[in-house]
Amino acid sequence: MKNSLQMGFSGPTVCRLTGVTYRQLDYWARTDLVTPSITPASGSGSKRTYSYRDVLEVKVIKSLLNSGVSLARARQAVECLRNALGADLAASSLVLSDSGSVLAHDDGDLVDLLRGGQGVFNIVPLASVVAELTSTLSKEQLSTSEREHLSA
Repeated sequence: MKNSLQMGFSGPTVCRLTGVTYRQLDYWARTDLVTPSITPASGSGSKRTYSYRDVLEVKVIKSLLNSGVSLARARQAVECLRNALGADLAASSLVLSDSGSVLAHDDGDLVDLLRGGQGVFNIVPLASVVAELTSTLSKEQLSTSEREHLSA
């Protein structure tokens, strides 16, 4: 079985793993929210291929939206996460407020992502997002392996 961190994922697979619709994923790719880093679209009918990190970003965005965060705020948060060099998503929490976002590392360091901060209204523990994606991916790989075994 391939290491999930080294393989690519098709659009439909990303949708299955993250719970987003293909229409959402396509819109996010066209608006550069999450662009497939392995194989970007190259015209009508082309197949996009997403990396594990891309899938993780999609899952984080989906979690933010499920928590009541607007797409515009989710876009800001993801951009900030991309710019927070060295951020280990599995060991961090994203703290969102009306005017800013803070990335809280497991060692207690706080990084002000948008240079603001009034009244925290949501904390998204990214470790749970990573764990959920890893579990879903393991089930997906097992299911694929079973299908290949039965068809052989």
